[in-house]
Amino acid sequence: MSNPVSSTTGKIRTVELGSGGPLVGVQGFGAMGISVAYGDTDVAAARDTLEASLEAGVTLIDTADMYGHGSNEEFLAPFVAAHRDEITLATKFGFELRADDPNYRGISNDPGYLRRAVEASLRRLDVDVIDLYYMHRRDPAVPLAESVGTMAELVREGKVKHLGLSEVTGAELREAYAVHPITALQSEWSVFSRDVEHSAVGAAAALGVAFVPYSPLGRGFLTGAFTDANEELSSSDFRTLLPRFSGDNARANAALLAPLHAIAADRGASTAQIALAWVQQRAEVHGLTVVPIPGTRKRSRLLENAAATRITLTAEELALLEPIAGQVAGDRYADMSHTSAAREAK
Repeated sequence: MSNPVSSTTGKIRTVELGSGGPLVGVQGFGAMGISVAYGDTDVAAARDTLEASLEAGVTLIDTADMYGHGSNEEFLAPFVAAHRDEITLATKFGFELRADDPNYRGISNDPGYLRRAVEASLRRLDVDVIDLYYMHRRDPAVPLAESVGTMAELVREGKVKHLGLSEVTGAELREAYAVHPITALQSEWSVFSRDVEHSAVGAAAALGVAFVPYSPLGRGFLTGAFTDANEELSSSDFRTLLPRFSGDNARANAALLAPLHAIAADRGASTAQIALAWVQQRAEVHGLTVVPIPGTRKRSRLLENAAATRITLTAEELALLEPIAGQVAGDRYADMSHTSAAREAK
């Protein structure tokens, strides 16, 4: 196979992140894996990758308070301090963790918890204001209007500039927007995962909310980085816990990637670039702003990913990729109860 489509001179184009939102690069950066979740980190390489993001025009930097129990926010703090005016900083609340039980994963949208969470994130990131603050997961026990109302108070208090939601249904997005404008909706969306198209994408398009797809590369599976998580990745790697990436599911899903590989070979591109190009073209298909946030620890991969913003797939190529998501074996998570797909199913 020929070399991947290379990065051209200059930065990627910019888009407005939702109606009245900040101007950002059309591709963002998912920072979770830069320091946690995917095994040991080469700190020097990780910090060089962050610098490369700005060189490429990738300015939306995404983290969350739960990534490494806050350590991911702390890892980003020096980079944020050095480039505060150049980046749009996004973080999230909603997963309640416990210091005395590292395996505990609760969900809380309670206003009191929310206020403690934002103060902790501000402290770890060492900033006065968060550009985009997401509700990471929806807690059905707390009225949505109550949670979003508290988030709106943070905007008025100057602690947060813009609001976002993650893994909500179209109906929930509309309900939240009625309380306060929502700038961005972040949920998993890729050639492998398309459940958001049931209602969330249409609602976002109607409201002028930007869509920020996380895991647009299927957590590396779509790039060919691994074929069976349990056999190839370390036991500390988060992906070993995800049903679709191990055993019979992984083998079946790897076979689905044949069209992706074929298109990449024909274009002299990488499979990652074709997968990202597919996500990016959802903007045209559905009529909304789409800013995917792939993550990587390597400068070369970041530049490769950014170059995908210059690829436009043909109708024939899109048709080859269209059936894949409907044939994927295994769920996105072992426990799907806190995803929009689970509430949609009810």
